[in-house]
Amino acid sequence: MKQIVISGTGVFTPEESITNQELVKAYNSYAESYNLVNKDDITQGNKVELELSDAEFIFNASGIKNRFVMDKKGILDPNIMHPILQRRSNDEPSILAEMSLKAAKKAMERAGKKANDIDAVITACSNLETANPAISIEVQALLGIKGFAFDMNVACSSATFALQAAADMIRSGSAKTILIVDPEICSGHLDFKDRDCHFIFGDVCTAMILESKETARSKNSFEILSTKCLTKFSNNIRNNFGFLNNAKKSSPLDRDLLFMQEGRKVFKEVVPLVSQLIIDHVDAEKIKIDDIRRLWLHQANKSMNDLIGKKVLGRVPEMHEQPNILQDYANTSSAGSIIAFSLYSEDMKNGEIGVLCSFGAGYSVGSVILRKIG
Repeated sequence: MKQIVISGTGVFTPEESITNQELVKAYNSYAESYNLVNKDDITQGNKVELELSDAEFIFNASGIKNRFVMDKKGILDPNIMHPILQRRSNDEPSILAEMSLKAAKKAMERAGKKANDIDAVITACSNLETANPAISIEVQALLGIKGFAFDMNVACSSATFALQAAADMIRSGSAKTILIVDPEICSGHLDFKDRDCHFIFGDVCTAMILESKETARSKNSFEILSTKCLTKFSNNIRNNFGFLNNAKKSSPLDRDLLFMQEGRKVFKEVVPLVSQLIIDHVDAEKIKIDDIRRLWLHQANKSMNDLIGKKVLGRVPEMHEQPNILQDYANTSSAGSIIAFSLYSEDMKNGEIGVLCSFGAGYSVGSVILRKIG
């Protein structure tokens, strides 16, 4: 069987960031104003008083201290509470394509690849800016890549599902070298007026180059030993925004058109699902748990990751065994595990094995077993 490798990764990080303290100040200002304006209705029981947030609550609930965003001014304005991204003309690059270019160029440089070395582009992310044309085709054109391109969405597992699709295509011969980009502007679908989730997400873009081992020249390549994907329907994480909104009696302010989740249910159901999938996947490849040197997990919640790591390894993981980037980036959907992999992989030795795993809405779980070869 043809050996496929990830030969380069890249991470684009927005210039602006928001600390927990900044976020709390803006939210509390909004909540206090809301409670004052609706004082009579709250007293009469017609409306619920908004509880104030605090930085310690956020960190304890998630492990998050900071998040990068494409626009902080609108998010931190109590009268707006969402990012403000200027509308672009059809002749300008879309913002997702622009982010993808910056991450892609870093991945291409690390892999030693130019545009004419790549013959396919996959854009895999939770939220696509346009219905058509595909963001991936736009990225393809902006980079000058020939061949084909397509978009795909499996929420937080988009990147790992794209890895399986790309590896399968290279093995089948339909492509030789593939660029995967994961542009995530998660701040755009987050309700910053909701205390229970206003702190969860951040913005970022990651990129990966996949190719056969024979053509790889990178000094930091990882062979894809095996991939395993699983989906199981659940409404516990949901976002109802879509192209049919205009055909329904709804407005952009409707709560269910933004990110929603039943956090406790997600934790209870996803942890055993993900843990068992990783254990079964490793066992099927006849790899011993003790031989796993690193877990690059989806960065959604530190407590969730800690418990998954403990169930998989049979003990509490050391910090270097399970890198955590949540404190700096927050939840960046499909890009989270790729950030952890990109930032914490070069120190691994030849032959060492790691597992890249994502999980999220759907539910969807993607597991990729990797071995360092360069």
